[in-house]
Amino acid sequence: MAAEELIEVKFRLADGNDIGPSKYSSVTTVGSLKDKIISQWPKEKENAPKTINDVKLINAGKILENNKTLAESRSLVSEIPGGVITMHVVLRPPIADKKSEKLQDGSPKKSSCSCTIL
Repeated sequence: MAAEELIEVKFRLADGNDIGPSKYSSVTTVGSLKDKIISQWPKEKENAPKTINDVKLINAGKILENNKTLAESRSLVSEIPGGVITMHVVLRPPIADKKSEKLQDGSPKKSSCSCTIL
């Protein structure tokens, strides 16, 4: 039986800080990598992701899918043998809540449409 391939990955945050590097099995899913990022998110940072859907992972310009494995998501063209793969972490902006669309004075948000019906 062949030894399990381990891939060394670090995650680059938008401010230039890194999480890792750490070694992962080639069969690790992108979703579990995102879970790892959430658990290791720096406590002093605001806007920490809460679920894996709040996080996008990008490798070699491709957004990685949660159900794909690390082996399926690698870009062999951009990798150096024995090197560390840097994946970029992008947080999805929070989805606006319908209740939060009210203005601060409590009045409903006005539409920007200035349509005339004939």
